Amino acid sequence: MTFLSLSHDFYARDPITVARALLGKRLIRETSAGLAAGRIVETEAYLSSRDPACHASRGLTKKNAAMFGPPGRAYVYMIHARWCLNTVTEQEGVPSAVLIRAIEPLEGLDLMQQRRGTQVIRDLARGPARLCEAFAIDRTYDHWDLTSGRELWIADDPLLNGTPLRIIRSARIGVTSAHRRLLRFYLADSPFVSGKRIAPRTARR
Repeated sequence: MTFLSLSHDFYARDPITVARALLGKRLIRETSAGLAAGRIVETEAYLSSRDPACHASRGLTKKNAAMFGPPGRAYVYMIHARWCLNTVTEQEGVPSAVLIRAIEPLEGLDLMQQRRGTQVIRDLARGPARLCEAFAIDRTYDHWDLTSGRELWIADDPLLNGTPLRIIRSARIGVTSAHRRLLRFYLADSPFVSGKRIAPRTARR
C-alpha cells in the first residue's frame, strides 16, 4: 500500500489546527533496515507569539532555525540527551510547531523493539523521546521536508476510513512556562498516549 505524504498546505495553518488534524495520521520512517509506521495519537501545539514555552519565543538561533522555515519541515531538538520530533507550521518566517508526543505502533514492530530494547508494544513510542528512538530519528532530520514522501513523512491513514475521532484537549506536559494552556491533544480511547489523561475539554473532529 502506498502512503502519500501530506501537502505543504496541510501544515501551512495555525499550530492548534494542525495539532488536532495530525491525530489519526500515520508517521512513516523508512531505512535500509526496513519500514516502521504508526498512528499519531498525541500532539502539542507551540505558538509563534505570546507562548514562552515555544523555543522560538526569544528569537532565531542556530538550534531553532527550522521553526522559521517553510511549513511541513521537521524541527528536531534534544532534551535530556534525547531527541524530539516536531512539524513546522504556518508560513515561512512565522515560528510555530507541533510536537508529536506519541504514536500507536502499526508496522515494523520488530524493528522498533530492537531499537528501543523492549518487547512492550505500549511503551515503544509512548512519549516524544521514545518515539524518536523507535523511529531512528535524530538531529540529522532537522529541517527535513516531511512532504517529500521519503525516509520520514506523514500520511493519511486509510484504516480509519473517515472514522470520527474523540479528541481530548488538555494542558501541555513537561513545560515550565505557560503550562496551563490547553495545547495538548490526544485520542481519548488510545492506550498509547503518554502522561496523565487530564480532560478539561473534549471535542469531536
